Amino acid sequence: MLALAMGGFGIGTTEFVAMGLLPDIASGIGVSEPTAGHVISAYALGVVVGAPLLAAATARLPRKMVLIGLMVAFTIGNAATVFAPSYEWLMVSRFVAGLPHGAYFGVASLAAASLVPAGQRAKAVATVMLGLSVANVVGVPAAAALGQHFGWRSAFTIVTVIGVATVGALLRWVPDLHGVAVTNPITELGALRRSQVWLTLAVGTVGFGGMFAVYTYVSTTLTDVAGLPIAWVPVVLMVYGVGMVVGNIVGGILADKALIPSLFALLATMAIVLALFVAAAHNPYTAVVGVFAIGAAGAALVPGLQTRLMDVAADAQSLAAALNHAALNIANAAGAWLGGIVIAAGLGYTAPAAVGAMLAIAGLFVLGVSVLAQRRTAA
Repeated sequence: MLALAMGGFGIGTTEFVAMGLLPDIASGIGVSEPTAGHVISAYALGVVVGAPLLAAATARLPRKMVLIGLMVAFTIGNAATVFAPSYEWLMVSRFVAGLPHGAYFGVASLAAASLVPAGQRAKAVATVMLGLSVANVVGVPAAAALGQHFGWRSAFTIVTVIGVATVGALLRWVPDLHGVAVTNPITELGALRRSQVWLTLAVGTVGFGGMFAVYTYVSTTLTDVAGLPIAWVPVVLMVYGVGMVVGNIVGGILADKALIPSLFALLATMAIVLALFVAAAHNPYTAVVGVFAIGAAGAALVPGLQTRLMDVAADAQSLAAALNHAALNIANAAGAWLGGIVIAAGLGYTAPAAVGAMLAIAGLFVLGVSVLAQRRTAA
């Protein structure tokens, strides 16, 4: 479990640290901040493309071998980011680094679930995701602080080192995972024929976008709107990470007890928190509380969405589990893009939170359609 979570720690660090260093990346490569935001979208699109392709292509391979191969590819992509000579090469390297993301979390989630009793699957998934959450408490703030002092490339150097350490941990500690079924590409692609898989993915794609719309531009929001000194940004990123840890744990517990009701409740909470952040962002104290709440609400959704996909995917669980992270990274790309649009339109750095609240409400609607369709089919 620790080795699996280490991979999540590295992935979480590289995914979120770019958001905290966005102004530094923009000035370092000579582009505007909204343009630099496309680097985040490039990583997210790499996840979207890589998740289904790699999950299907590796379906016949032993699961431990797949996990190690994916982490090696992740490490190479981040090393390329360190040495990217231009904006165009940086876009390519971030896309490559994102390719293994979804497939890794998909296989790691199935591996964790295979090691525990059936009634504790969501908690096992949450344990793997805990690496992602802890990254926002330790990895992201540390890498952001390092990037501010020694240049943004140093942050991705740390991620590369984490990737190397994770490969060693997977080799040393992860068992052969005979409990995880090895299928084939045709079986895995069968998940795409199931409407409930698509509807569940849509819930994550729409409902999760609001968190990324805010978090992508959180550095400038905290300094220009809330009035916090730039030196405090890594501390607030740590607060966001603590919120993710809390939300991840609570979300796993709630999903094991009442999966569908918890998803409805958490999406509603996300909408409320984002709507309140429009006003909260104007005060340094309430802004920090709002950042914590956004992190908690977002992370709490992930174990439940992952578990529901495992429930509706039947014998195509590897692809479905990987697609969950593709959906969340479509939300990442769309949130960054929509946030950039409203900021570029002159609506200010609180406008992404208002857009995010509407996205969470749309996610509630999609979840309602999914549940009604499932009940009608059962009847």
